[in-house]
Amino acid sequence: MKKLICTLAASLAMGSALAWPDKPVTLVVPFPPGGSTDMIARTLSLKLQAKLGGTFIVENKAGAGGTLGATAVKRAAPDGHTILVTSLGPLVIGPHLIKGLGYDPLKDFDYITVAVQAPNVLAVPANSPHKSLADVIAFHKANPGKMTFASAGNGTSDHLTAELFWQQTGTTGLHIPYKGGAPAMSDLLGGQVEASFMNINTGYANIKAGKLKALAVTSSKRSPLLPDVPTMEELGVKGLTVYSWQAFAAPKGLPADIRNKLHDALIAGLNDPQVKARLLDLGFEIVGSKPEQFTAFQAAEFARWKKVIEVGKITAD
Repeated sequence: MKKLICTLAASLAMGSALAWPDKPVTLVVPFPPGGSTDMIARTLSLKLQAKLGGTFIVENKAGAGGTLGATAVKRAAPDGHTILVTSLGPLVIGPHLIKGLGYDPLKDFDYITVAVQAPNVLAVPANSPHKSLADVIAFHKANPGKMTFASAGNGTSDHLTAELFWQQTGTTGLHIPYKGGAPAMSDLLGGQVEASFMNINTGYANIKAGKLKALAVTSSKRSPLLPDVPTMEELGVKGLTVYSWQAFAAPKGLPADIRNKLHDALIAGLNDPQVKARLLDLGFEIVGSKPEQFTAFQAAEFARWKKVIEVGKITAD
């Protein structure tokens, strides 16, 4: 009898997985509309709907650096109808800065894929006296803690990249946090701040327009968008290969069949010729990692940024 019950339960679970999606699937973006993560979710939701059938809805659930949305997904049923589409912040940065977090990023999610990644670029105003990375480092060493670096806020990728830069070069600068990327960009263009490690997607238009000068990128190889800009590694700064990334995850316990169907559909969407061309034009690199690769990557990123935050004594305030 017990064996029969187990068999029936397994059959029902398998049937549910094979029928998925049998109701609308919500893609939770833990940030406001209009950003990179939102764009990735909306672009791929259309491809998921075409590939898998059913309805895929993007819901923006912003707040607390993305951790409110991540908490909501953690609490959802692991049946494939609630999926987190997020940047690295809620998974590998926020957990080290926010006390009383409603989830454990290493235990409470099933990781599906890192969809895309994009490097940061060290940019200065076009009229800056610093014409190269060597100029910036020399100024830092002669004037510790003086050069100002703008960021979209404490604990953001541009902030932590600057902190890592100072740690790797044995220098110090002055972090100027803003409430978002737009005011940080405005003051950088106006010369009120001297530099920023912005995401390449954010800085590209002003760099191409000649309003900003790109000194180095944090990718492992040169970006196709800025082929004349050297990498940090090329310029002798080791350990500063940094990417921001967008990824898909689900509440812990997602059935393997659903995970595989979702992963395969996402990879197909990322490799759709029109989608791929658009993402590459925006500066994204297609990743499309496997679940086990994402799981290992998540753990490594978690440990890396934990160390940067602890060494830099960074807080969310």
